[in-house]
Amino acid sequence: MRAANTSTSPARSWETDVSALSKEFAIINQRGLHARASAKFVKCAEGFDANITVTRDGQTVPATSIMGLMMLAAAMGTSIIVEASGPQAEAAMAALEALVASRFDEE
Repeated sequence: MRAANTSTSPARSWETDVSALSKEFAIINQRGLHARASAKFVKCAEGFDANITVTRDGQTVPATSIMGLMMLAAAMGTSIIVEASGPQAEAAMAALEALVASRFDEE
């Protein structure tokens, strides 16, 4: 008979990250999350050591996928939920929030 495994191994990546941040962003630019805005969002997200996802109406995509972001069809007046975890999650969230608030520097 084997003894139960009582090792104290480090947390595995599949476990829930209790330090994940989540915030709702209103899309306020006239064209919504279109191709150029999505590209800017991806470029910003890729600059951080963080796992970032975007959700709209129950559909979640990686923040590093231009096509995924465009598939969310987030038009002006809609909201998205951005979730971030990892060493630079707070900085990533702040940068993405500023980008969305600036209307993706388009207007």
